[in-house]
Amino acid sequence: MSLIDPLGRRFRSLRVSLTSACNYACDYCVPAGSLLKPSPDALDGADLMRLVTLLDRVLDLKKIRLTGGEPLIAPNLSAVLEGLREHSAEISLTTNGQFLARHIDALQAAGCKRINVSLDAMDPVVFKTMAKAGDLETVLEGIELALGAGMKVKVNTVPMRTQNRDQVVPLFDWCSARGVELRFIELMRMGHLQNGAAFDQEFIPQAELVDLLSEFGPAEPQPREANSTSQTWTNPRGRFGFISNESAPFCGDCDRLRLTSDGKLYGCISSSHALDIRDALTLPEPDAIALIMDCLGQALKDKQPVRFSGEQTIMQILGG
Repeated sequence: MSLIDPLGRRFRSLRVSLTSACNYACDYCVPAGSLLKPSPDALDGADLMRLVTLLDRVLDLKKIRLTGGEPLIAPNLSAVLEGLREHSAEISLTTNGQFLARHIDALQAAGCKRINVSLDAMDPVVFKTMAKAGDLETVLEGIELALGAGMKVKVNTVPMRTQNRDQVVPLFDWCSARGVELRFIELMRMGHLQNGAAFDQEFIPQAELVDLLSEFGPAEPQPREANSTSQTWTNPRGRFGFISNESAPFCGDCDRLRLTSDGKLYGCISSSHALDIRDALTLPEPDAIALIMDCLGQALKDKQPVRFSGEQTIMQILGG
């Protein structure tokens, strides 16, 4: 079975959701401040890493990113970090940063060199309004400690017109002063925002964000790296980027595969088609490999040719 689709795409990057639970309840992830809880079928660290190892054997993964929910509250975190020491892929993490400071040493020991922190405001009140929980200063402390430890940090921000448009400039000011790239993730038509007026009311296009940052000088887009979801821009002050499914679709060369905490594969963030590979845990290795190969072939067919079109999937479960 071929694991390359007609557009030449293959899976080289795996995003592993350690838990669907999150200590935040951001409006762009969940409706009405709802908190997502752990899946009742969540795998322990050893089983989750067994699936990661099987996928790596088939795909020869280049990147493994830990996601959630919020991965730093996952009960299987320690076992996963221990297991990752045996993998040669580049290890990275996406987190809201609330518990980053206490896990820096363990992340370093696992070989994690890149961390993306979701941060939507520099104003403590706006921060708390959007996240519904947490403490801004603790997050900023975690970022500073990660930078001090030599980790490469990026900050991800979801701009929303009625909530944090006025935070765009302060966020870039803070990040650029520390050599941190700020990336804007355009609001996505997913879950409770798939249809309806809420998306149209809150959506801020890429061009408007470029204009907001023009006070720092003219900005120029840089060549987009193959398989990257982000388009980087530079201005005299620093670097910023966009993940812009609406303004600048990026699906055509996506190489990402997602594994959920309960052992399901998703070939595309735009598809709710889950492929359960938990049976691989109880099969002899040749049969386990055959099962995974079949599921990977199906997952590859779920990828969109240009842009994702919206689904009922929820970002916290798939891990972004």
